[in-house]
Amino acid sequence: MIAPSVRTGRVGAGWLTLFALAWLAIWTVQLTPVQLLLPLQLDTPGGVSDWIEGVIWSGLILSIGGVAGVIAGPLAGLLSDGTSSRWGRRRPWAIGGALLAAASLLLTGSAVDPLAVGSAWVGVSVGVAVISAALTAMIADQVFAQRGAASAVVSSAQAVGIVVGVGAVVLLGLGIGASYTVLAGFILIVGVGTAVLLPDPPATWARPPVKPTWRERLGALQDHSFRWVLLSRLSVNIGNALGTALLLFFLLYGIGSPAESAEDDLLVLIVIYTIFVVAASLIAGAMSDRSGRRTPIVVIAALIQAASAVIILVSPTFIGTAIAAGVMGVGYGAYMAVSLALATDLLPRPEHHARDLGIVNVSANLGQLLGPLIGAGLVALVGAFWLLFLVAGILSVIGAVMTLAVRRAEASPQPDRAAR
Repeated sequence: MIAPSVRTGRVGAGWLTLFALAWLAIWTVQLTPVQLLLPLQLDTPGGVSDWIEGVIWSGLILSIGGVAGVIAGPLAGLLSDGTSSRWGRRRPWAIGGALLAAASLLLTGSAVDPLAVGSAWVGVSVGVAVISAALTAMIADQVFAQRGAASAVVSSAQAVGIVVGVGAVVLLGLGIGASYTVLAGFILIVGVGTAVLLPDPPATWARPPVKPTWRERLGALQDHSFRWVLLSRLSVNIGNALGTALLLFFLLYGIGSPAESAEDDLLVLIVIYTIFVVAASLIAGAMSDRSGRRTPIVVIAALIQAASAVIILVSPTFIGTAIAAGVMGVGYGAYMAVSLALATDLLPRPEHHARDLGIVNVSANLGQLLGPLIGAGLVALVGAFWLLFLVAGILSVIGAVMTLAVRRAEASPQPDRAAR
């Protein structure tokens, strides 16, 4: 195992590499179905005349699965905070989440009707939420001086995961069942392997001698700035999901890409998006670590994401969409990397790291699950996609404004209590 430095709260390249691989597996198995496999399973066979029905089914299933994940994430975090097994606090939950996700992916691939697909997808969402809660807590447990960099790993792995998954399916010509089988094997091997290899040191804090009050149980939610970060992440992630979750449908029915080339066009857009997400997240995360100032970067990033919606509204073509994909990648990559580091800086009690960061994950995941549902409703309302992108831009601006209310965690970094 690759241990962090307890004295400084720093981790080495080996730790960051394993952490990146774990998140790559998580994002690949979560986003490949969202971007490609689920729309293909749910697309209406009747063609152009009833394509909106496929959009609605996609929105409903993604949202129902997301609700399950939103509940499971903080609950798993709360339970892992109190876990004291010989395997560690986070490791058992990371392994369990990987196993559940793998089994549920196999069930999703074998499902035929929308109800069966949705039921199996709930298991995938819960498994992903559980392993995500365990891994996110490791940032607060083991990292301080590099929180921006560690958070950047999470957001950049998200973009790379889409390329890895969608690229494998499209370039290898995999069918639905084979695609889900490959994804299940990926999370099983990489998810379990990294959970075993990543360090999981025992808690350095003592349990309180008396039962905590209800106010104390609220943890970071008591903090004004922390609540604004949560609301901002929710708003920005809804805006991002509006612009990405229904992208295959937009290519087919918004700009009229031929059915035989729509998957290839989708892959091109995802590659463009990924390049800019990775670059922006790594650069922004490093900048925020050096300066100790995260709020200005988060605000600017959210506004950049809003600009991508304007580009599509002005130029609803494949070229315009490609440019918007790059701009959105810059905004979203920088936003997610630095906003997660900002939220981690605000955590008040190390004994509640996983629970509080589980709530942080919920704010992002809730946005990603509400986005497809809201987007499906907006598309059905006007029979087109312009309203979807307009709302996406507005919500991104609202997220930027909310971040301006954050008034803490802008000073020079200080040693983490959990790392002393």
